[in-house]
Amino acid sequence: MDYKTAGVDIEAGYESVELMKKYVKETMRPEVLGGIGGFSGAFSLKNIKDMEDPVLLSGTDGCGTKVKLAFLMDKHDTIGIDAVAMCVNDVACAGGESLFFLDYIACGKNYPEKIATIVKGVAEGCKQAGAALVGGETAEHPGLMPEDEYDLAGFAVGVVDRKDLITGEHIKDGDMLVGIASSGVHSNGFSLVRKVFEMTKESLDTYYVELGTTLGEALIAPTKIYVKTLQAIKKAGVTVKGCSHITGGGFYENIPRMLPEGVRAVVEKDSYPVLPIFSLLQKTGNIAEKMMYNTFNMGLGMVLAIDPADKDKVLSAIEAAGEKGYVVGKVIAGEKGVDLC
Repeated sequence: MDYKTAGVDIEAGYESVELMKKYVKETMRPEVLGGIGGFSGAFSLKNIKDMEDPVLLSGTDGCGTKVKLAFLMDKHDTIGIDAVAMCVNDVACAGGESLFFLDYIACGKNYPEKIATIVKGVAEGCKQAGAALVGGETAEHPGLMPEDEYDLAGFAVGVVDRKDLITGEHIKDGDMLVGIASSGVHSNGFSLVRKVFEMTKESLDTYYVELGTTLGEALIAPTKIYVKTLQAIKKAGVTVKGCSHITGGGFYENIPRMLPEGVRAVVEKDSYPVLPIFSLLQKTGNIAEKMMYNTFNMGLGMVLAIDPADKDKVLSAIEAAGEKGYVVGKVIAGEKGVDLC
């Protein structure tokens, strides 16, 4: 009897590491010490000593049941972007720069090429965020999950000078809400998505004119990473008062998270284009409108609270970063919460 007979292939693990090394190398920053293969990732903090009051930030998340879509489509090169995005976008909401990322892949059986492809996506997400992929773990779990399945999660560590920390505490009546467009469903609400649409290869390969693509391609589109867009806004000389990453829980749960007591957010639903995938979801699943806005991002991946005087600077910076921004509402005095009108 040996470990391989028990279901864990050590040699496959070694092969996975070798295959992924080239992707990991592409994410390296000067602060990274050593290479892949150690027991921990080392990252020098020398460069943050110039900050007046450096604050470490962290974020952790996964892709949820979106991984089921990757299984069905046998497409594993973008799901890693989702895992990174869910973490680095949260760090960015606090005004921070993500320094490094670590991933965790649990699989029923280690297929080296598949694992390397997943990590390729993680590395791409890290490059988009400017974060180094300093390490990770691939754990083979025979008997715990099917051989062809896996789960993916990770965490990011970032930093911000305390004076640049986005806390929402200065948001006030009269401030403006600006939304930044999403790429689609991102990585939230897929338990509902999988109830609405038949999750078969035939269904996912069906082309929809209103989507301009197949259903599967529209659903698996990776989560937008907004790190560089928020950095561009900061470089434009704008102080973002509040920032909300629209993830699970949609508008109703996430927008109030950036608000102080005594103010409400008012979002105008017709102020920006709702992506076709959400209209198709609502129609096909006969989903109530409030539930849609309480589950999905509805076409806005980020919502910012700013001073109205900064509107032009913010919208120009968003456009220069290659994204689409919209004035989507305002802040009013009232009980903490959000109204959609």
